[in-house]
Amino acid sequence: MAKRTVLVTGGAGFIGSHIVDKLIARGDKVIIVDNLSTGRLEYLNPLAKFYKLDIREDLSEIFKKYNIDYVIHQAAQIDVQQSIKDPSFDGDVNIIGTTNLLEHCCKYNIKKIIYASTAAVYGQPKYLGVDEEHPINPISYYGISKHTPEHYIKVFSQLYGLNYTILRYSNVYGIRQGFTSEGGVISIFIDKFLSGERPIIYGDGKQTRDFIYVDDIVRANIIALEKGDNEAINISCNHQTSLNQLIMMMKSILAVDLNPIYKSAKLGDIKYNYLSNKKAKEVLGWTPNYGLSEGLEEIFAYYQSLYQAKVEIAVSRK
Repeated sequence: MAKRTVLVTGGAGFIGSHIVDKLIARGDKVIIVDNLSTGRLEYLNPLAKFYKLDIREDLSEIFKKYNIDYVIHQAAQIDVQQSIKDPSFDGDVNIIGTTNLLEHCCKYNIKKIIYASTAAVYGQPKYLGVDEEHPINPISYYGISKHTPEHYIKVFSQLYGLNYTILRYSNVYGIRQGFTSEGGVISIFIDKFLSGERPIIYGDGKQTRDFIYVDDIVRANIIALEKGDNEAINISCNHQTSLNQLIMMMKSILAVDLNPIYKSAKLGDIKYNYLSNKKAKEVLGWTPNYGLSEGLEEIFAYYQSLYQAKVEIAVSRK
């Protein structure tokens, strides 16, 4: 396969950094654009070219210099609660930032853009599993700001021939996920357990989510460089797990006996949800390699090492 030049926005972040690592392992040339608002320097692959820039800034010099073939767009404001507190900022980053990127893609004739969308675009499910034909009815500003660029992408495609694939992720988890992101419930629970604290569940814990391991997300993005042209596709496990079931699995794997604290459900929280991945199988030839138990087993050692490092730093400062 010919060497490709790929721009990854958010390439210092949780998902983006894993995509960068995989592209470089395949022999591709990678340029990263990340403003480090949530990305971390230690996640940067040293073989990638890194630019500390915001996606709302002028990116012309990068596109001119590197003759970019593909763009994988992972950069975003991803916190639902932050979107509610500051919808203008949320829209500015996710909508204006994406349209700025699209204008550069068209001006410099890139071959394709892969856009990271989300299950949040669907809102409260009318049926399960939610497929791509499900009505779009986001119930958060975040869901709106992630779906609106899908319309822009499609019109840019119609007007300028821009090739694209939109990937709508279910609940992603894995190595390098932070402890504070609302979407990172698994990493937050692990952090609590390793700290000897009881995790907090908002609601009765019967609410379900479709957890997808980051390695499977990465593989879908790599496949989408060559397949799934001009399609919107769910990337999910096609399976729902309740938060109570998740806690039980984690207690078993981590060998801890701490029960969760239950608090009032958050306003607008979706009760039951999982995404169909039938289209991903048919169009991309993609199926997830990881079930939840396999993914949890793989990331346990990583989070345990992080916790040990935190403890050692705390002790050294005393």
